[in-house]
Amino acid sequence: MSGLAQATVAPILPSRDLDATAAFYGRLGFEVAGRYPPPDDYLILRGHGLELHFFAFPEHEPARSYAGAYVRLAEVDGLYACFAEAGLPRSGIPRLVAPDDKPWGMREFALVDPDGSLLRVGAHP
Repeated sequence: MSGLAQATVAPILPSRDLDATAAFYGRLGFEVAGRYPPPDDYLILRGHGLELHFFAFPEHEPARSYAGAYVRLAEVDGLYACFAEAGLPRSGIPRLVAPDDKPWGMREFALVDPDGSLLRVGAHP
């Protein structure tokens, strides 16, 4: 299909507190690229070649969250090592789960942020 522009995708995830979200992801190497006050109440973060968007949802319940995104990269171990420097736990909310080779042919790790949003990061090994 010639003539189509190359696209990038940014997940839009819920945040109970946009300042807390910016601080959490700041520990992971993301920077605020845009912050829009009410009535928009929206946050854009960039880091590691990724862009994440967040909308304010103060009533959000992290343990009941179904929000998430799958990020496919050329390799995952380098990004995992960067995230691991933040010292997140391996269980609970938030958490960082170590890379693993999956039966479906991907090497993946998972990050769950304080609002319960899942970022699964994968690459072909």
